[in-house]
Amino acid sequence: MMILNIIIGIVVGLAGGFGIAKFLEKSNVSNLIKNAKKEAGSILKDAKAEAEATKKEKILQAKEKFLELKAEHEQVILARDKKTAEAEKRTRDKESQISNELAKAKKVNDEAEAKIADYTARIEHLERKQQEIDKLHKSQVEQLEVISGLSAEEAKEQLVESLKAEAKTNAMSFIQDTVEEAKMTAHQEAKKIIISTIQRVGTEEAVENCVSVFNIESDDVKGRIIGREGRNIRALEAATGVEIIVDDTPEAIILSCFDPVRREIARLALHKLVTDGRIHPARIEEVVAKTAKQIDEEIIETGKRTVIDLGIHGLHPELIKVVGRMKYRSSYGQNLLQHSREVAKLCGIMAAELGLNVKLAKRAGLLHDIGKVPDTESELPHAILGMQWAEKYGEKEEVCNAIGAHHDEIEMKSLISPIIQVCDAISGARPGARRQVLDSYIQRLKDLEDIAFGFNGVKNAYAIQAGRELRVIVESEKVSDDAAVNLSFDISQKIQTEMTYPGQVKITVIRETRAVNIAK
Repeated sequence: MMILNIIIGIVVGLAGGFGIAKFLEKSNVSNLIKNAKKEAGSILKDAKAEAEATKKEKILQAKEKFLELKAEHEQVILARDKKTAEAEKRTRDKESQISNELAKAKKVNDEAEAKIADYTARIEHLERKQQEIDKLHKSQVEQLEVISGLSAEEAKEQLVESLKAEAKTNAMSFIQDTVEEAKMTAHQEAKKIIISTIQRVGTEEAVENCVSVFNIESDDVKGRIIGREGRNIRALEAATGVEIIVDDTPEAIILSCFDPVRREIARLALHKLVTDGRIHPARIEEVVAKTAKQIDEEIIETGKRTVIDLGIHGLHPELIKVVGRMKYRSSYGQNLLQHSREVAKLCGIMAAELGLNVKLAKRAGLLHDIGKVPDTESELPHAILGMQWAEKYGEKEEVCNAIGAHHDEIEMKSLISPIIQVCDAISGARPGARRQVLDSYIQRLKDLEDIAFGFNGVKNAYAIQAGRELRVIVESEKVSDDAAVNLSFDISQKIQTEMTYPGQVKITVIRETRAVNIAK
């Protein structure tokens, strides 16, 4: 029974607790609903307030935009009205101006008509007077014909003939006086132009020689240049064709050769060898070959620099190279490039004095002696050879004629030609500019080498010792040792029969055999 009461109590307690829980849950739900309704009302109220504010803001913006558009529209209307008013004013001004001009034109027209009527009356009066004069003139001519016994045409012809004779006599007298005056002043004016030209050009008087001095730091270098048993110096002389004189002169070695190009190659090669320190035959040949190539490049650069200095444009590259080679050539001891530059400057000044083409005169002056530096010997005179080169490389006819005619080989066809001839003479005739003896000496050395080259198997020939020795290098494959002996004798005999020279000439024939192999 007690257990049952306990169970019933438990059940009653559970039921009461459940009821209480349900009551509390219901109470909480109602509270949540109330709170949610309050929040919803608040949100709705806030939304309405925000909507009202937004609405008012938009209305204000719309009003402002409307006011702006209205102001802009009013400005446009005002501007349009202003333009319309200005246009109307211009129209009224134009109408007023046109009216005034029409009135003036009408007035001028009336005056013109009055003047035309006046001129017409005057012309009619003049015509009547002219008719009367013609009648009087005709009657007078008839009376004169009766008196003189000649018709008017015959009298006119006699008068014209007499006037012709008188005019011819006067013209001949005037021409004769003019020619006499020109003869008297032409020579003086020519002297003035030439003297003025000479005075405006100052050029150094430099004469080429046949010796260059190579300075060294100490005399110990001389032994290395000579080499064991002289093999280095022999290799240098064979490769360059220059006589190398090593004597007691302190700290100096003499390079002797008539060809300036060879001397320059030998000098630069010696400088490179001494600076490098490796001096032996194989190295000597390599350095000489590189130096020769360097000299060729320097020749081209010299030609370019020369034409730029003189303001000459459009010259063919081959002619530029020829101009550069002039640096290493001489004419009667005078450096050929210096002579040509001087002639070009003289020609430019003289052409300016005479009112001729200065650029064309300079061009012809620079190129007038290009025939003196041929690649191969030619039988043609240097002026004709130079003219042919100029024609080949597209120079103008006036330039070609000036080159060919500056020694009177051909006829002069332009005014530039005598200018070139005169300026060439001015440049060459200065005291100390040229030496005839030196040029003939160099020609004799060239002739010695040419005789050697006339024989088969000759590879190189060098005239040294001031023409007292001729060294001939032959190809070992074509010339044997016995043939080398015979070749030396044959060359000596030909020199004796064909050349005139002082003293004796020693002919040395060099034959060298090389065996070369490459280890790989």
